[in-house]
Amino acid sequence: MSAATARAREARGTRTEGRSPEELREIVSHWGAELELAPAEVIIEWAAATFGERFCVTSSMADAVLSHLASKVVPGIEVVFLDTGYHFAETLGTADAVRHTMDVDLLTVTPVQSVAEQDATYGKDLYKTDPDLCCKLRKVQPLQEALAGYDAWATGLRRAETHNRVIAPVIGWDAKKGKVKVSPLARWTDEQVEKYIQDNGVLVNPLVYDGYPSIGCWPCTRRVAPGDDPRSGRWAGTNKTECGIHS
Repeated sequence: MSAATARAREARGTRTEGRSPEELREIVSHWGAELELAPAEVIIEWAAATFGERFCVTSSMADAVLSHLASKVVPGIEVVFLDTGYHFAETLGTADAVRHTMDVDLLTVTPVQSVAEQDATYGKDLYKTDPDLCCKLRKVQPLQEALAGYDAWATGLRRAETHNRVIAPVIGWDAKKGKVKVSPLARWTDEQVEKYIQDNGVLVNPLVYDGYPSIGCWPCTRRVAPGDDPRSGRWAGTNKTECGIHS
């Protein structure tokens, strides 16, 4: 367990008691439609005001747009980053840069097992033999644990990224996690993201400019030819399209 993970767990243990699932679903039902067309800043401001310390942001560190935006609205906001043990060096470097240049509290969360321990338990290179299980152990379950002390979490999910995400609501209910899922950038186009990056000098993972428009773990991410589906480089050659966090 990393020191940051231990700190995150300790902090979760001292948080105020959260709302019940019924209360959270009621919030989604009441506010979902009302905030559908609201600016991203307003959505984050609403979430912070509604959930207080039980609201956080998550980031895959493909870029730091959501972290940057959230830090302007809620200085010191907690940003959860999943270190799967399989990240590109550039992704870890982007996370480190976010930690030191933005007004956020970056919480790095790691899986229960190291890569070596996982290999010993399930066999070498689980990402090849059972990619769904690998994602479950290194992404889905760690995030579930990381979000235990929160009622709501913000994700950088955008509808423009893939057909599977077209129906992503701005304010939704994540039944599997029992949390309110906030997607402030859901309606943003690629052009809007790029403009925000340029206007604000936002950190971007250098792999984005090296043919990786969608960045995951290095064993399961490939370069994408110009004009192809940005996510076609993820789990290339398989039928897998999502890690399970957003499904």
